[in-house]
Amino acid sequence: MGTAKGVLQVFSGVAPRNHCFDPSSNALGSAYSFNSHLISTKRSASKKIKIPVYASIQLRNSETFGVQGFGESSYKDRSINRSKFSSCRCQRADSVSGTTTGSWFVDSADDLNPLNTMVNGPHVLDFDDVKQLKEEKTDSMSNGAPGASSTIHRAKVDPIEEEAWDLLRDSVVYYCGSPIGTIAANDPTSSNVLNYDQVFIRDFIPAGIAFLLKGEYDIVRNFILHTLQLQSWEKTMDCHSPGQGLMPASFKVRTVPLDGDDSATEEVLDPDFGEAAIGRVAPVDSGLWWIILLRAYGKISGDLSVQERIDVQTGIKMILKLCLADGFDMFPTLLVTDGSCMIDRRMGIHGHPLEIQALFYSALMSAREMLAPEDGSADLIRALNNRLVALSFHIREYYWIDLRKLNEIYRYKTEEYSYDAVNKFNIYPDQIPPWLVEWIPNRGGYLIGNLQPAHMDFRFFSLGNFWSIVSGLATVDQSHAILDLIEAKWADLVADMPFKISYPALEGQEWQIITGSDPKNTPWSYHNAGSWPTLLWQLTVACIKMNRADIAVKAVEIVERRLSRDRWPEYYDTKRSRFIGKQARLFQTWSIAGYLVAKLLLADPGAAKILITDEDPELVNAFSCMIGANPRRKRGRKNTKQSYIV
Repeated sequence: MGTAKGVLQVFSGVAPRNHCFDPSSNALGSAYSFNSHLISTKRSASKKIKIPVYASIQLRNSETFGVQGFGESSYKDRSINRSKFSSCRCQRADSVSGTTTGSWFVDSADDLNPLNTMVNGPHVLDFDDVKQLKEEKTDSMSNGAPGASSTIHRAKVDPIEEEAWDLLRDSVVYYCGSPIGTIAANDPTSSNVLNYDQVFIRDFIPAGIAFLLKGEYDIVRNFILHTLQLQSWEKTMDCHSPGQGLMPASFKVRTVPLDGDDSATEEVLDPDFGEAAIGRVAPVDSGLWWIILLRAYGKISGDLSVQERIDVQTGIKMILKLCLADGFDMFPTLLVTDGSCMIDRRMGIHGHPLEIQALFYSALMSAREMLAPEDGSADLIRALNNRLVALSFHIREYYWIDLRKLNEIYRYKTEEYSYDAVNKFNIYPDQIPPWLVEWIPNRGGYLIGNLQPAHMDFRFFSLGNFWSIVSGLATVDQSHAILDLIEAKWADLVADMPFKISYPALEGQEWQIITGSDPKNTPWSYHNAGSWPTLLWQLTVACIKMNRADIAVKAVEIVERRLSRDRWPEYYDTKRSRFIGKQARLFQTWSIAGYLVAKLLLADPGAAKILITDEDPELVNAFSCMIGANPRRKRGRKNTKQSYIV
């Protein structure tokens, strides 16, 4: 840590800025503010449906951004009034290549995208015919250009893919006549909907990528802009509000009666920032995924006008400032609570889980590409670069485990009080679990799940390792070693259905203590080493980046044997993933979308570049300087003159 500390420049805090927009305004030259927590639009009486009661939330005091071009006017804080919902006039947004006008709303459903039309008609091919066709076809998904829709001969359509596209389009949610996202699951067998009928930020990512790869950009653009609106709402639970910049975990389009008119209804967006979620945990990963999707949209569509908008630029900055805020932590990793990411229940990942760090690094790299150069962003970009270098050093040096490193930890001395300590985190060798000694292969390694003082979580967490490869957080050698381990431990991590979300499962007393005896996270189920088909797309991107697509192809073949037959479940149980999860929803949207993204990327590997980030030469140089510096640097005054800026 001493070395990383030596090059890390502390970024001083910046006063929070409120970020509000009025959908009734058409000019970016105005200061924006919403009258309520819910965005609304007038709809016909025929669209009226029953809705549950929702809580009102009070807006935070509005503050002026101080960004040139926002105008002079500002609004005072207001309390929500059901009779004063802001109206959606269904104005046409600027075209993909046009100039930003500040209007939030997109093209009407009458001249929208092909979302209202299915890809192909019903299939009539049996299994043997399909198998033969799959062997013959060489390119049925792409014409070579990333995201371009290819013309597919009906005889070559894979019925599994056709079914998946039909189901994905059936899950699309509309707001003001325009597609805005996809529901989490559309399970007709479940009577208890819970929040699976909402649009989740993290769940929509593979669906959004699938639509982008098919050249259907409108739904992703709408999703990006509407969720950005929700970022500015007051989020309050028990009189406490989290920092500005937090993105919601999910939102729902509700139809409510229009006040003063019994014959009409209106649609409203009702977000959940965690105040209604099980466990009441804020979603740390939502904002990070939003930035990653924004970059992917710009790269594949060529429409950079979205990321250049003042409101979008401000939204990026708010997320970054929330993540880069100074605190008590000595580490460059993000400190989060349990359940703040895909693993959204108590699973002992509180602290500095790998999944959050990989997404954090990826979001920082993506934001650095998209931030407009301006005087007001200089300090933010400097802090961003500082964190990138320190974070990459920390993860690569201290999270990495292979047979050599494990043997080194086995021989650690403890209770080292000095600046020259080798065992910086005071890890006790007895923490090495017996299963790992036998499980770690001679060739291969992985990034551990978590690191805190006197604690290493040696479990293998799939998403964190996959995205460390995709984002460039892991080195090239480490990335290959992770894939080597996956191949060596295929029977454990894949078995009958890819991919284990974590390995191994918590069992016995350990399960009782860490999960609180969670009946949903029993051993080899759900987040406790259950198998999640949606992880297929992250695996595919990682394999394509390392030119080892054969691993992903093998995983896709396993998925195609049963995922459709099992009706697209959310997850699978048991050590070898033989059973559909005991509480798994069927027709889970991100299981469907994950399969489609994997198929599309394997058909056109070049399209994966919209998600992949490579190391910047300046960061590599700075990292090399850190490695070359004396890791036992003594304590002293901070050197304000450096040969490079990080």
